[in-house]
Amino acid sequence: MATRKVKDIESSLGKKGFRLIQSHHRLYVLYANGKKTSIRTRLSHGAKEYDDHLLGQMAKQVKLTKERLLELIDCPLSEQEYKELLMKAGDLKL
Repeated sequence: MATRKVKDIESSLGKKGFRLIQSHHRLYVLYANGKKTSIRTRLSHGAKEYDDHLLGQMAKQVKLTKERLLELIDCPLSEQEYKELLMKAGDLKL
């Protein structure tokens, strides 16, 4: 069962082209070539760790499998590789 600390998730998202928008939750929106995309995910203010279930939900929001999301968080998957995956799947147009 996978878990990741929220601070690690936030740090990784920031390095992979996501920008934080403060709202009721912390909303992270992916930017590509300086433009906002439709790809986004939310992190809860109260959570310290995300469990398998929440990681699965986040993976759907950012258009990845859970395994690929863990690679994105843990850094083997770079921002460029992530955006290329999204373009190949038709989820991102540059």
